[in-house]
Formats: sequence, structure tokens, C-alpha cells
Amino acid sequence: MQTERQRSYFDTGTFTHPAHHTPPLPPRSPLQLTTDTKRSLQVSWANSEADLRAAQQLRYQVFALEMGAQLSSPLPGSEGLDVDHYDAFCDHLLVHEVDHQGQVGMLVGTYRTLTPLAARHAGGWYSDGEFDLTPLKILRNRTVELGRSCVHPDWRSGGVIMTLWAALGQYMLQHKLDTMIGCASMSLQNQEEAASHVWQHLSAHYLADPQWQVQPRIPLNLLATPLLAQPLFSSALQFSEYTPPLIKGYVRCGSRLLGPPALDPHFNTADFPIMLRLADLAPRYQQHFFGAA
Repeated sequence: MQTERQRSYFDTGTFTHPAHHTPPLPPRSPLQLTTDTKRSLQVSWANSEADLRAAQQLRYQVFALEMGAQLSSPLPGSEGLDVDHYDAFCDHLLVHEVDHQGQVGMLVGTYRTLTPLAARHAGGWYSDGEFDLTPLKILRNRTVELGRSCVHPDWRSGGVIMTLWAALGQYMLQHKLDTMIGCASMSLQNQEEAASHVWQHLSAHYLADPQWQVQPRIPLNLLATPLLAQPLFSSALQFSEYTPPLIKGYVRCGSRLLGPPALDPHFNTADFPIMLRLADLAPRYQQHFFGAA
């Protein structure tokens, strides 16, 4: 019988995986990436408290120090870390840089995943706190929630995200899951008007079928741009310039927007509810997700 850990690693002082977890990739197996210069990446799943703390530290650096999120420190020793209730129930995916001598360097990207079984023990999805997800009830047993996507600012050309997604595809196959959901965030620092226009563009081109649409618990004030009479994006190029890379990547893969964005007052972000069903995955991205599997 499958079981989940039900206490945080902070409770015991020891990091342990859920009993169901078998890493879908060998620890830190190298994947090659070519950007402006040839650089190597290694992808792995967190298997120690040190691994998890490194992910939480990167998240803090990006969300709090770079984006201005107001993060609390819920437990002693978690200062300088982004820590929440769901971390104890998630699997954490890590991408490290590798130098030309093959030495593993700093952590440059992370994601966390919450399986259906883990979500039941956690009390639901993280996204349940931001949206009324009742329309997705029928999908819960086949859905993984993705969250806390985070890439170091020096590595945001897209290669790290594609490396993460390749591992996520294998993870979904291993756990027999066919749907992923999550909140794709857009910072509101000096971008409130742009966020309204991103919503306008996404809802016009990528909105899910009515049966899957959800409502935010704290709606973003989309009237900040009166009636959006003059769309900010007169071309796909302008949309690309204003929109966070993760959101662009999701919709290019075949993801659908589930409804209007929620306001996350702690992170100061507009959170767009996104769903990708593997049956809708764009053909050109199938190799990225599944490789030769």
C-alpha cells in the first residue's frame, strides 16, 4: 500500500521522501544545453534536507529579494528560505549548472510537484487557496500540481525550463498522470496595466472550455485599465515582450487558461490558473517532455 509522509522534515530534523517516490531520473544525470555558450546542466530530485533547503533559498532570492514578496518564516531556522506547508508533501526537482571540468555548481532552477495522493494528505492543492477549483474535481486523481517554478536570473533563456519539463514528463509517465495544473505568476511591480492586457490576450486565444473554467478567490482588479479599449499588444511580438517566459512556454506547449487571474497579495503577483492535458501537448514539445520514452 502506498503511504505519504505526513510530517514536515522540520518536525523530525530529517528529510524523508514519500514512500511512493522513486526518482524518475538518476541523481544529477547530465542533460546538455546550448545557449549563447555551451553549458551543461544536471537534473535531479531532492533527496536530502540540504537539497530542499537549496531550493527554498533560491526561491527566497527570486521571490523575496528580486520580486519583493512578503514571505513569513513559519518555523525557526527558516529565515532566508521560502518555506510553506506544502513543501513537506511535494517532490522537488532541481537543476544545477556544471562547469567544463564536470564539477556541479550552483542550483539554477527548481520546481515542486504535488501528486494526487500527496495532495490528499496535504489537505488539497496549493491552488485551492487561490481559486475555486470545483470544476476540476473529476480530474484530481490524474493531476499533478506544479508550483514554485524558479530560475536564477542568469539562466532565463529557456533552457532550464525545458530541462525541468523533460524531467516532469518522465515523472508524469511514471506516476500515470495525464494532467498538470498550476498558477503561472506575473509580478505586479510596475506592471499592473500589463497584467490586465496579458489576461485580455490569453483569454482571447488560450481560454479553456467552459466546463473547466474556475474563479479566483481574490480577483485581480482588471478594471485598472478602463475597459481595455486599446489593447497593449497589437502583435504577437509585443505580447512576447511583456509576458513572463513561463506563461509563454505554457501556452506554446498547449496549456489552457482556466479563468481570470487571482491577486496574491503576499507575492504581489497576478496568478493565472493554467492547465495542460498531455493529450493537448503541442507536437513539437512532445520530444521535450517524453524524449525517447
